[in-house]
Amino acid sequence: MRGRWPDGLEFIDKLQGSAQTKERLKGILSTLLGLTRAQDVYTGLGISETRFHQLRETSLQTALTAIEPRPAGRPNRVAAAPAEQISMLQQRVRELEQALLEAEVREEIALILPHARCTEQVGATATVEKKMPPPRVKIRKSR
Repeated sequence: MRGRWPDGLEFIDKLQGSAQTKERLKGILSTLLGLTRAQDVYTGLGISETRFHQLRETSLQTALTAIEPRPAGRPNRVAAAPAEQISMLQQRVRELEQALLEAEVREEIALILPHARCTEQVGATATVEKKMPPPRVKIRKSR
């Protein structure tokens, strides 16, 4: 056979993680490969037999989930909006419809009374403002 020998358990040393975690993973894989007995591994790691079996099951389940085939491409976005967001948007629509109605009424008034401009003051009745031309500024000629 040509080529390099496989890395084996030494490959774990190249991965990112703490030394303790790497030793636990090496122990779990060595028991699965039949290289060492489970009792030797969990006593060497200083954990109980029950904890060793929990770690082995969790790590293998996580590895299995990670390599599960997935559909190609980017996943679809979920278009479902929460009920709270829907109610907020409905309230915003009502506010905008009210503002539109008020703007239409103001436009109608402006069309009916094109030359009158009303300003309301608190506690006073509406007054009509007259449009005045700007004051003339006299320019002096220098002698």
